[in-house]
This record gives sequence, structure tokens and C-alpha cells, in this order.
Amino acid sequence: MPRYKLTIEYDGAPYCGWQRQANGLSVQEVVETGILGFTGEAATLFGAGRTDAGVHATGQVAHVDLAREWDADTVRDALNAHIRDEPVSILAAERAPDDFDARFSARKRWYLYRIFNRRAPPAVDRGRVWWVSKPLDVEAMHAAAQALAGTHDFTTFRSTHCQAKNPIRTLEELSVFKGPGDEVHLVAMAQSFLHNQIRSFAGTLKLVGEHRWTTADVIAVLEARDRTRCGPVAPPDGLYLTKIEYGNAPKRTLPAYPAT
Repeated sequence: MPRYKLTIEYDGAPYCGWQRQANGLSVQEVVETGILGFTGEAATLFGAGRTDAGVHATGQVAHVDLAREWDADTVRDALNAHIRDEPVSILAAERAPDDFDARFSARKRWYLYRIFNRRAPPAVDRGRVWWVSKPLDVEAMHAAAQALAGTHDFTTFRSTHCQAKNPIRTLEELSVFKGPGDEVHLVAMAQSFLHNQIRSFAGTLKLVGEHRWTTADVIAVLEARDRTRCGPVAPPDGLYLTKIEYGNAPKRTLPAYPAT
């Protein structure tokens, strides 16, 4: 069966998340319904990132196996026609090798968190940013973020419902900088992330930006390995999965947990 790689953009606000669930409509279900309408097949879609309810994407990647060969542009255009009433868009479709796996072949995942930092609330971008009315010290936020980069036990910064057996991750990049207009952007990149990890970073670094916490406080809560010590979890509105990178580099292996 030919395998296709899909690059997908979506507004996550109306959905219960990426993954198909019994309690609401998901992005996965929207695209799978489009595939059914296009091909007549009840195919299963496999995504690179299982974004939560309300989280957006400009570069989600998924793969699907179809019963017959189609022109890649036809797959893209036909799927978009079948899901045109939903805020989901297939940006690209391409034929993929049979061993390509959108999730397990991924080497780098990039996320953007958008903070809207002004006194007045957003109107046009409502639901797509986190509104913070108090002025933020962006340089202090970036400096504190560097304490989180590298390989750490991120127990403090993961949801209590996180299903990962190992809380150790290698954070290759965490940058905070002034975005366009009134925005402050947080960019994170790693091979993989824990549940709610980036939203936990954003909420914690907001405290630094408000001069309520210091870099030393961030280091202390990281080293505490205690979820109750984390700053507030930022809302899903500002979070975007922006890019998935693939390649032939070996996957990063995690240190043993607990340490032996």
C-alpha cells in the first residue's frame, strides 16, 4: 500500500486535540473523514505530534497508507475539498517510503508559544495568543530559559497525567524574544517533549518576565523535580506546532530512569 506524508495546518480551538477521542471531534478524525470521502477507505492517520485541545499547528506531519497510488497534488487538493468546512488545511502531500513513520522517524520538533503583551486585550488574535497585560522583561525571560536547555529530569514541567515513563528530555533550544507588534515569542525545539512541557515553560517564564521569579528560582524548581513547584501552566491558545524535521541522524537515546 502506498504511503503518503501530509503536512497539515489547523486552528486547534474547535477540537479536542489531534488524537481521535470519544469525547469530541479531533483533527485526526477530520482528516480521516476527508480520506474516507475521497477514497472510500477507512484509513488510519498517524501524526508526529499529539497536540492537546486548543493547540494549533502550522507544520504538523502525518502519514497514511492508501490502497492505490494517487498523484500527490490530487491527494492534497481532494482532501482539502472534503474538509473545506473545517479550519484544517493539507498544505502538502507527498509519496513517502514504506518505512517512513511521521512520529517515530522525527528527529526534531519545533514549537512556538505566542504571548500577546499589552494592556488592551487582543481582538483579531483572540484564541490564538496568551494575553498578558503586565509588561514583560523579555531579556530576563530568555536568560532564565537557558537554565532549562540541555538534558534534565523535567518532572516539574510535565503534567501529572503525562504517560511518558521517563521524564528526562534533551531540550536543544529554548529562546524568548520580541515578536512582531506586541508579541513575545517562545521557541522550543527537541526530539520529543513531555505532556504540557512547553506550556509549563511559558507560565514559569512569565513569572520571570514579571520580576516575580528569578533565574535562580527557575533552577530551583527544575532541580526540585516536583510538579507542585512549577509556575502556572499557560493556556493552549498561544501554542503552535510549527515544524517537524526528519533525517538520517540516529535518534537521541534517553538516560536510564530512574538512574542505575
